[in-house]
Parts: sequence; C-alpha cells; structure tokens
Amino acid sequence: MGYLSVSFAFGIFAVGAGMTVWQAILVSLANVTSAGQLAGVPIITGGLPLIEMVLTQFVINLRYSLMSVSVSQKMSPKVKVWHRIVVAFGVTDEIFGVAISQKDELETPYLLGLMATPILGWTLGTALGALAGDILPGIVVSALGIALYAMFVAIIIPPAKKDHPVAFCCLLAMALSAAFRYIPFLSSVSSGISIIICALVSGLLFAWIAPIPEEKGSEGKDRADEEGTVAT
Repeated sequence: MGYLSVSFAFGIFAVGAGMTVWQAILVSLANVTSAGQLAGVPIITGGLPLIEMVLTQFVINLRYSLMSVSVSQKMSPKVKVWHRIVVAFGVTDEIFGVAISQKDELETPYLLGLMATPILGWTLGTALGALAGDILPGIVVSALGIALYAMFVAIIIPPAKKDHPVAFCCLLAMALSAAFRYIPFLSSVSSGISIIICALVSGLLFAWIAPIPEEKGSEGKDRADEEGTVAT
C-alpha cells in the first residue's frame, strides 16, 4: 500500500509533465525507484542530453549498489548468477530492509516473492495516478507520500527496540541527513551521495563502537558471521 500511494503521486506528476499514461506506467515498471524516476521525468520531457540522464541516475541510485552487495552476502550459494541479476532489479530500500533482517540464508523463491508485491503496487499505483491526472488537489497528492516513510519506520522500529546500538545508529544517520538538508555548504550535495555518506558513516562508526561479539565454537562463529552480515 505504501508503494501504491507514492507511485500514485508519481503517475500524476509524470502525466502533468507531459508524458502519456503508458509512458508513465512503463517508466515505473522498468525502474521501480521513486527518486530516480522523479528526477528523470523532467530530463525526458525537457529533451535534455542522454548523458545528463545517465549521470543523474548513477548518482541518485548509487546507494543500491551497496544494498545489493549486502544482500548478496546473505544469499544461499544455490542462487544462480542469472537469478541474482533478476533479484538485483528489484532491490529497493524497503525490500533491502526486509531481506537483510532475515536470519536464514536468502533463497530465490523468497526474494522473488518479496519483490512481487512492491513491483505490482508501484506499477499499479502509477497507472491509477496517471489516469486520475490532475483531479485530486495538490495537498492530497503530497499527503500520499507519507505512507512510504511509514514503511521505513515499521522496518526499523522492531530491531531498534531490541538493540540500543541499532537505535543510536539510526539516530546518527537521521542527524547527518538533517545536516545535509539544512547546513548551507552541505545542502549542495546530491541526495544520492548524501544517503551513501550517512549510511557509511553511521554504519562504520557503530560497527566500531558496538561490534557484535564473536561466540566460541564453530556454531557460534557461524551465527556471529550471519549477524555481522545483517548489521552490515
């Protein structure tokens, strides 16, 4: 539902910028990324150079490379290369958060199932928004974006309640993100780069301050390795 509501707003935005309904739907189906799509529409409708699109998408979506590396470390050795390529297409912030929190190794059926409903919700929401056009008032469209943030909160609250370092790590990331938003010389940094910096700084700092202790014995070591992967 969170994906559907946010993509609904994107559908309205895309059609309002000059795209057709089918173009808006295909953009969502082929990308499944909110920030990248929102940045790409003005470049498409404005007829700007392709190199500008490439650079914009590279910077905004660079964080997904870090997420994919982390998810790949939790995948079962049985997952084939072409399966990994398919799964990489569907790695989003929320899918990453849910996948990386699993204790067991990730198998292809689980990952495909995890990706299916977000892709469906994102594409369907775009279609509904594109068809709705400019019927809804702007204040309603803006309010629809809140649902996606609720998804992030639902993902992070349970582990943060059980583990204080996780909670403090999240608070630090929030503080750094606010700094990139409100401090003048930092606000010029693109959103994609700022997200990467916030994640790396907060993650590495708390990996050093509050590392997961290794347990004695081979079984304990294996479990610690798994938990370390989740923390990363």
